[in-house]
Amino acid sequence: MHLNFEAIIPSIPVILEGLTVTLKFTLLSLLCGLPLGIGLAVAKLSFKPVIRSLASAYTSLFRGTPLLVQLGLIYYATPQLTGYTISAFEAGILTFALNSAAYSSEIIRAGIQSVDKGQWEAAQMLGLSRRQTIFGIIMPQAIRNTLPALVNEMIDLLKESSLISTIGEADLLRQAQKVASEKYLYFEPLILAAACYYIIVMFIAWLAKRLEKRLAYA
Repeated sequence: MHLNFEAIIPSIPVILEGLTVTLKFTLLSLLCGLPLGIGLAVAKLSFKPVIRSLASAYTSLFRGTPLLVQLGLIYYATPQLTGYTISAFEAGILTFALNSAAYSSEIIRAGIQSVDKGQWEAAQMLGLSRRQTIFGIIMPQAIRNTLPALVNEMIDLLKESSLISTIGEADLLRQAQKVASEKYLYFEPLILAAACYYIIVMFIAWLAKRLEKRLAYA
């Protein structure tokens, strides 16, 4: 077995450029997908059957089809259907935000339903509207209850972001593959990319544990 990590040292900045793209992509997808997921969760608990059905259909569609197919449809079909040439980064953000919203909506819905019914009754006695009750009282508790599951969703989003390399976006995996093809070395750049993913995931998990402890005493 012959390993030559010294040969890829000059190419480390190239790989780190891809890491920047991956982090930006993950953060933007999360910022777009989480609010949509909250909206879908609330819609699934609506008193109106039509709204519940639409929200459930949305979730079923995105959970029932492969993420890679969704990415391909948005990236390749958007120009055909709308005439707009969407960039790989835009297609990735849109696809992952929509997909993440479907999964996070189920997590948040379960969190809302796990809150004691006495909270709803107390809010009604105080004269709060349903909207005020959900977003002022129920939702903060639901987010706290579902924090571990939401963190797992974020970690999955980070790891699945490597799929955008399939449509040409210069993310961490794509840059590692580029270095590998230039240096004719595959283990070294790919193991470096894997280490970057692992370090970020461990950092997110560490932050989540600290946040859980703080919320537990709040």
